[in-house]
Formats: sequence, structure tokens, C-alpha cells
Amino acid sequence: MSVTAAAGFRAAGVAAGVKSSGAKDVALVVNDGPLDAAAAVFTSNRAKANPVLWSQQAMAGGAARAVVLNSGGANCFTGSFGFQTTHRTAERVAERLGIGAIEVQVASTGLIGVGDEAFRAAVLRGVDLAAEALSTEGGQDAARAIMTTDSVPKQAVAGGDVDGRAWTVGGMAKGAGMLAPGLATMLVVLTTDAVAAPDALDRALRAATARTFDRLDSDGCMSTNDTVWLLASGASGAEPDEAALTAAVTAVCDDLAAQLQVDAEGASHDIAIEVVGAASEDDAVVVGRSVARSNLFKAAIFGNDPNWGRVLAAIGTTDAAFDPYAVDVSFNGVRVCHAGEPDRPREEVDLSPRATRIRIELHAGSASATIRTNDLTHDYVHENSAYAS
Repeated sequence: MSVTAAAGFRAAGVAAGVKSSGAKDVALVVNDGPLDAAAAVFTSNRAKANPVLWSQQAMAGGAARAVVLNSGGANCFTGSFGFQTTHRTAERVAERLGIGAIEVQVASTGLIGVGDEAFRAAVLRGVDLAAEALSTEGGQDAARAIMTTDSVPKQAVAGGDVDGRAWTVGGMAKGAGMLAPGLATMLVVLTTDAVAAPDALDRALRAATARTFDRLDSDGCMSTNDTVWLLASGASGAEPDEAALTAAVTAVCDDLAAQLQVDAEGASHDIAIEVVGAASEDDAVVVGRSVARSNLFKAAIFGNDPNWGRVLAAIGTTDAAFDPYAVDVSFNGVRVCHAGEPDRPREEVDLSPRATRIRIELHAGSASATIRTNDLTHDYVHENSAYAS
């Protein structure tokens, strides 16, 4: 049930005409309480869409009663009209729910530069329709309504138990292109019926995104609209300790990140770059990301070529602490490079499966990290060259 798996939440997804295809394009998630605690992590891109600018201000108090999201237009670089559209959207949600506009978080996704009168009218119409359709069974429709180039909706659930009281974390996400960290390029709504304060939610969310969404680096491109929310209703009455809450939030984020990777635009390989033996976790992340950002490496994987030289060339550009002439590299369990020299024959590597694992042993310490990425394909280039047409 996605975002409605947690007690105290209703959701809806409707077709309001934002998309010309007639697909669902406006989603609404409502926290009925009793708590209204919330936290959010926003894109670090300096070019921020109007909904991000609004939501950052509205989230300052650590509370939210609703999140409204539209696909079909990013409402970014649309001037003062675009910000007024966001403001009016929050006000319309507030009117329909009997709450304050400051309690409404707003999100948009789609083509940058879209935000005219027709867009505004469609989004506001969507708010009205979604408010009428709110249901504890509406999570699936909401997850579909936020899709852009996604081929499937992404949803996940986890939870725990405190003294016999079960509590749940549910989530939905969208994202198939522009997948790069800082936070991570996507829209994600997480809900929980656990009892938790805003500061605890914030710490749990940041810890979770740092190890999941921030380590998904599909194409190295950061969007302007990305946000991950965590809303707590407290409806279960269960108050897990912060470690348990963080673990459940992380589990849902990790599940959603994996689903986003599999649905990445045009990809034919889902690549996990595992870096071990690093001097620090930060070094492991930097090394893994350098490979994930290498178009030469990604093109080689698309061609089923275990070109380990491109791995060493990529990690050699970092300032991480290691000796490049002591590094081992394995492709799908076959060590093709040992101590900076050829090892097993490349012909032993099978890169035909979609799931691909690269293991880089730095021999510089005991820290590790895994970065998720995809290969670079003809389909990716075609899809993104025709995105606005």
C-alpha cells in the first residue's frame, strides 16, 4: 500500500490534464495525525524549482500535514508566476483539507520551463479531484501519478514492533533519469505511524539518504526538483528508539533506490560498484563514484567488455588514499586485475546478465561502500535527446 501502509495516512492519484496523455498526474498524501512531525531533504542544486523554494520555507518548523505532487511539468525557471502557482497550489490543498498553507509541501516533476496558465489550472483541478478521492487505499494511484519517464511505480514498506505495538514505514518514489546524488534525483514520500519528534525524523532521514539515494549515481546529472520527505502520524502509538526508526527508514530507502536503478532510462546493466579496503568510508564513496561517472567505463559495460583499465584510470583521478599499483579489480567474481597488473583472462568474465558487480580492493584500510549505477546505452541517448519533443 505504499505511503498508506502506515496508519494515519490517506492518498490519491488522479488525472487532471497536466499530461496530454491523460495519465494520472497529480498526487496528494495527507497525514491525519495525531502527530504532524516531518522532515525533508532537498536538492543541493543551486537552481531550485519553485516547489522546492516553497517547501524549504514551509518545512522550517518540522511539521507537515500534506504533500501534493504533480508530474508533467517541473515548474522550474517559470518566474514569479511559477512561484505564485506553487503558493496557490498549497492554498488550494489547505482550503480543501481545512489546514494552513504552511502545512502543505509541494512538489513538481517534468520538463523545466513548463508552468503557464494551463499548467496552473490543471494542477489546481488535480488538487480538487485528489482531495475528493483521498483513501487509505490510495497509495498505488499516488505512486502512479508522480511517474514521468518511469515505466513502473516504486513502492516499499518496512517496520518494527515496540512492546507488542507494530509500527510501519511506507514509501513511494519516482525517478528514471537525472539520477545523481545531492540528495538524489527523485521525488520520494515516506510515511510512518511511529511516534517520533521532528529532530529524530530529520536525523533518521539524513542517515538513510546518505547511504542509499546519495549512492545512486545513474547518469551524473542532478535535477532541480528533488526532495525526500518523511512524515510521522504517530497513529500506531508505538515509539521506537532512534536506531530502529533509522534502520526501517533506511530499509525502505534502499529498496526504493534499487527500484529506481532498475528502471533507469535505457539501461541494460544494473551495476553495483563495491569498493573495499578503503582508508575511510568517504574515500570508498569517492572511488566508487569516480567509476560510476566514467562514460568510458559505462560504455564498456554496455558492450559487455570487462575493461578494467578504465576502472583504474577513473579511480586514479581521485584524491583518495591508496596506491593504484596495489589495486585489485573483479568483474562479476572474476579478478581481472591484481596489484595493478593483468590477472585472469577477460574471456572468463560473463557480462551478459543485467546484474553486474564490480569489486575494487584498494588495500588501504578497512572501510567500504557500494555505489549503484547503470551502463550508457543507445536507448539512453535517444530517450533524452527526444525528451522535450
